[in-house]
Amino acid sequence: MEFFSLSLSPERVLQAAVSEIVRTNEASQQYGLSLTQEEAKELAMTREYSLRTSGRLEFGGGIVSKLIHAFCDSPYLYQSNYTAVLNELTETFYLYKNETLDLLGDDDLISLMKEYFDGSCHGSIELLQGRELYKLAHNLRFGVKDYLNLDQEDGNPESGTEVF
Repeated sequence: MEFFSLSLSPERVLQAAVSEIVRTNEASQQYGLSLTQEEAKELAMTREYSLRTSGRLEFGGGIVSKLIHAFCDSPYLYQSNYTAVLNELTETFYLYKNETLDLLGDDDLISLMKEYFDGSCHGSIELLQGRELYKLAHNLRFGVKDYLNLDQEDGNPESGTEVF
């Protein structure tokens, strides 16, 4: 019996991801933001590294593109910090996909990341990771019904938070 194997070389996969990322310039340029081929390659490599270190598999490279489309209109992104922030957002996304136990869909997590980044975090990745997403993940892991209420102290019934 013969087995058919369709395998793409790592170079082809990387080049496809880079091309997809570069195409996001069409949307981001209206906000004065764009990525070079080298910056897109760096982002694709950050994605691969983040997937590997988080123990995740992903088919297609849409997360970086989704992050770009969601964040390119942020008042806290400038051409000078664009690539660095996108790299950090990519790492943050995969970290918190694991930390939230995959209880949130990709689009939902990206939407919350954007809301917190532009809102209470005022563009700070440190606050996004260490405060808002940390609290969100805690609430989800411990079954807090109102997991989006990040102002509560803990998930104990005495604090008025119901746990299911």
